[in-house]
Amino acid sequence: MTELNYPQDATPLDPSEVVGLIPTHITTRAELDRWEQDNINEALAWIEGHKPKDVLTESFMKLLHRKMFGNVWKWAGKFRQTEKNIGAPWYRIPIDLKQLCDDVEYWIEDKTFPEDEIAARFHHRLVSIHLFPNGNGRHARLMADILLETILNKPRFTWGKANLTESGDDRKRYIEALIAADGGEYKYLLEFVRS
Repeated sequence: MTELNYPQDATPLDPSEVVGLIPTHITTRAELDRWEQDNINEALAWIEGHKPKDVLTESFMKLLHRKMFGNVWKWAGKFRQTEKNIGAPWYRIPIDLKQLCDDVEYWIEDKTFPEDEIAARFHHRLVSIHLFPNGNGRHARLMADILLETILNKPRFTWGKANLTESGDDRKRYIEALIAADGGEYKYLLEFVRS
């Protein structure tokens, strides 16, 4: 791959991760984005046909990532083993994910937050942990939508009705909302997810 440009604030792949690319003819970021989106569309069709139930588990999150990116990356569905510019230390990923799933189950049972806020906080923490080498934002957004539909009985988020994988004002608003959530302020993320 010769032109792997990343949108602003995106997490670059490690050279050891880039070699996991399955379609060897890809040479540009645009081609990669297209292959990944086609794979994600297949994952969306799979979700519609299977109506997952136990979504707050490590095994489901790995399976979903594999369904989303398994035609593109050899490491799809496997937790990252490299450090990134964002995320928990790689060796803490299973521990932090288990804690997040336990927290979400508690929030739901205790009605700690409204449903939209539970899903937004879940999304934010998934992004913060950064489970995989690539596709974390897309995976975390889809996981939040699955949580909304299957457990919270709410409609999916609209996510600004934008392509958040490309640089632009919508991606900037999304990143700023995530940064505000890092500081405990979820207002902007809650506004964005339903905009």
